[in-house]
Amino acid sequence: MRKKNSISLITGFFIATMIAPCIVNAEEDAAEIAKKLANPIASMISVPFQFNYDSNYGPNDDGHKSFVNIQPVIPISLNDEWNVISRTILPVVWQSDIVPGAGSQTGIGNITQSIFFSPKTPTERGWIWGAGPVIVIPTASDDLLGGDQWGLGPTAVALKQDGPNTMGMLINHVWSVSDDDGPNQKISSTFLQPFYVYGKDGITYSINTESTYNWETEDWTVPINALVSKVMRWGDQTVQVGGGVRYWAESTDIGPEGWGLRFQITLVYPK
Repeated sequence: MRKKNSISLITGFFIATMIAPCIVNAEEDAAEIAKKLANPIASMISVPFQFNYDSNYGPNDDGHKSFVNIQPVIPISLNDEWNVISRTILPVVWQSDIVPGAGSQTGIGNITQSIFFSPKTPTERGWIWGAGPVIVIPTASDDLLGGDQWGLGPTAVALKQDGPNTMGMLINHVWSVSDDDGPNQKISSTFLQPFYVYGKDGITYSINTESTYNWETEDWTVPINALVSKVMRWGDQTVQVGGGVRYWAESTDIGPEGWGLRFQITLVYPK
């Protein structure tokens, strides 16, 4: 039943994702598009496909994991002053020897859905901000790809763009919202993503962390990502293509270690 429900949710998700971008598709300067993509709550439709690879999982450091995060960003104008921005993360995962004796798993993980309510104009000091709820939806096709647990909490982002520089932070906290206290089920975690992006002529250089603190196990995971990306045209389609490396500065006892890789292709639908 869980697998069937997951497939239904994902089917609806993809239909909505593919239809929505068809609303707009206009020309825009590559540098301006790159600047908007550096802003997590910009008023522009984009659909990133983010490939990640990490290794040295498990007590014997022999596990590895590859996953693609599908991350559509869809802004909706509420009125003359406010936007609401939908940011979705759907992981598609391939992993092996993450847990001793468990073998390999392939499938989808849990969806993380964030909704940001954001003013259309920056503050007097130039700050762009948004806040709202974040929801974890238990769509995982296997228990080792995500717990069978709904999660809910607040999320917020604040950033400042000054010339070629973008600096800011995204934060959320998620709690479980059911009474299931089984292994790998109960959720209480804080996510912190400080970021810095420098852009010029449609090329961006970025560094960030995607740190998580698990209040149940009292563990940090701190990957540091360094990426280079470029906005270009593939026929009639505007895209941003990029890649880089990740270093795990902190991880759990059975989590990834050392270096990882990230590549990303973002379909862009500027207004």
